[in-house]
Amino acid sequence: MVRKKADAGANRPRLSLHVPEPKFRPGDAVDYSDLVIPEAGAQPRPDETCQASDTYPLCNDMIRVLGSNHRAHGPWDPRLSPDALRQILSDMTLVRTFDNRMYRAQRQGKTSFYLKCTGEEATSVAATRALDFEDMIFPSYRQQGCLIARDYPILEMVNQIYSNRADRLKGRQLPILYSARSANFFTISGNLATQLPQATGFAMASAIKGDSKIAAGWVGEGSTAEGDFHSALTFAAVYNAPVVFNVINNQWAISSFSGIAGAERATFAARAIGYGIAGLRVDGNDALAVYAAERWAADRARSNAGPTLIEFFTYRGEGHSTSDDPNVYRSAHEREEWPLGDPIARLKAHLIAVGEWSDEQNDALEHELDEQVKAAQREAEKNGILGHGLHHPFHTMFEDVFEELPWHLEEQAEQAIKERQIKWPD
Repeated sequence: MVRKKADAGANRPRLSLHVPEPKFRPGDAVDYSDLVIPEAGAQPRPDETCQASDTYPLCNDMIRVLGSNHRAHGPWDPRLSPDALRQILSDMTLVRTFDNRMYRAQRQGKTSFYLKCTGEEATSVAATRALDFEDMIFPSYRQQGCLIARDYPILEMVNQIYSNRADRLKGRQLPILYSARSANFFTISGNLATQLPQATGFAMASAIKGDSKIAAGWVGEGSTAEGDFHSALTFAAVYNAPVVFNVINNQWAISSFSGIAGAERATFAARAIGYGIAGLRVDGNDALAVYAAERWAADRARSNAGPTLIEFFTYRGEGHSTSDDPNVYRSAHEREEWPLGDPIARLKAHLIAVGEWSDEQNDALEHELDEQVKAAQREAEKNGILGHGLHHPFHTMFEDVFEELPWHLEEQAEQAIKERQIKWPD
């Protein structure tokens, strides 16, 4: 008997579409009791040249070093000197101080846009300190800590944010999209995940040349849903490229939570398993664990053992940017209830616990760094702020593409300048 077309599937269940929803919305009480936070020091540390499959249990665990007693525990303890730890603490504190002042500058109309990394400082500062200076960094737009950890001048960063006449990028980039060849810091792109294929390409080129420089790229967890992420991992896996992929899982993209990028199904570190490369999942608010994991991955890449994907599990403490209000899409209690604490406070507590720091020294450090940022800001403002007219000469918008400007562009430049003089004669 042949069934009629109308009867086909009549008894089958109707399909439904799953749309991920965050656990907490504005006004909700926050409960993180379902979040599995393993004991610090409980995670094994395989050799850097191990088989990639030896790391797969760590993709669903969480590497932690600092315990609730503020002491370092376990085989992942990098055993850094007190001076090295104080340097990381100073760098992270400087990043937060810088962020706070630049945020206020944006609210005062001195720049058009800013983007803070509150709560994520360890994922850039400690990771960068674990790399060699010659290693190339391919950042996203929340890695100002990488520049600060490489001692890039604060003044140059402020000039870029203000897009003033001292801006080395000549006002051609959105504020905070830095580029710093002197710090081996690749130009930031506002397009998500484009830096990862570039990082893989740099690493492959370094290997082809027989060089010793590796690449490290940073990307938010939301950007792992971009095609460029998968292209980068495919090439890195196939050619065993010496590259480290740092995925900053701060729980939120611009206004959508990590489940939209797949966090409900698996950890982001577990994506390494599908590509056959090493993977680590790390407490991103534990500066010691961040340093140890990044150094492990860097040493692995330098040993020709292949790429590593690291998920730094952290929390974006504030809005996505100055254009974003997180209060309209997430509970205000999330930040204060976050079970992994604050990276700066945790490292400070550790140094105090081991007798290498004090509250008085910390207060003095915060004051010193605040004065340093204020001085840089005042100096930068001599070169102008947004909308005051102290910008690079208008003709520079036509330069730096051709060695010699073609006649038709020179003609366009002259016409544009003439029209500008007519419109704004003063």
